[in-house]
Amino acid sequence: MPHIYIVTDCEFDGPVPGRHSMLSFASVALSEAGKALGEFEAVLAPLEGAGRDPVTMAFWQAHPQALAAASENPQPAADVMARFVSWVSSFGAEPIFAAHPVALDAPWIDHYLKRFTGRPLFEGPWIGDRLFRHPPLCILSLVAGATGRKPWECDIPHYPAEWLGNVEHTHRAIDDARGYANLLHFFLTRREGGGYRPLLS
Repeated sequence: MPHIYIVTDCEFDGPVPGRHSMLSFASVALSEAGKALGEFEAVLAPLEGAGRDPVTMAFWQAHPQALAAASENPQPAADVMARFVSWVSSFGAEPIFAAHPVALDAPWIDHYLKRFTGRPLFEGPWIGDRLFRHPPLCILSLVAGATGRKPWECDIPHYPAEWLGNVEHTHRAIDDARGYANLLHFFLTRREGGGYRPLLS
């Protein structure tokens, strides 16, 4: 069975899943060859009983357009996660969750999957119907390993714009997921002396 990458970016109103809420998230599905197969985007209603972190919200106040995109027409989290599971399962492939960095975004998807679908992001091999059959991929670590850059050099301000397909990093989940999908696509498909064309713009 072929593999696909589910490149995901999450936006949230605080640092702790459950204590705070995920505002929105978006994913781009890539084939092993780096071909875009589809996109998923959702805005989620706040978790019952959760609060908002003042420091995080101060960041959002400085990015009002991104906050608006992450707040408009929110849907119940249970419905969103059920749709996400169906979307991931629809490709008939073995999906690999990917994020930049995975340590930031994966805990949010893991928390929401466990809370609303009863299954974690990464399940052991004894589970026959795993949603994600392989460990999550950290795109930041991939870039560091492929280039020899230090981890603190693996961030948007340090990347050539063409690595991200010239997609602006706006803190709107779908924009950022597309940029990171281009980044993964670049490192999946680059060849010595060969040209590179952005996947998404």
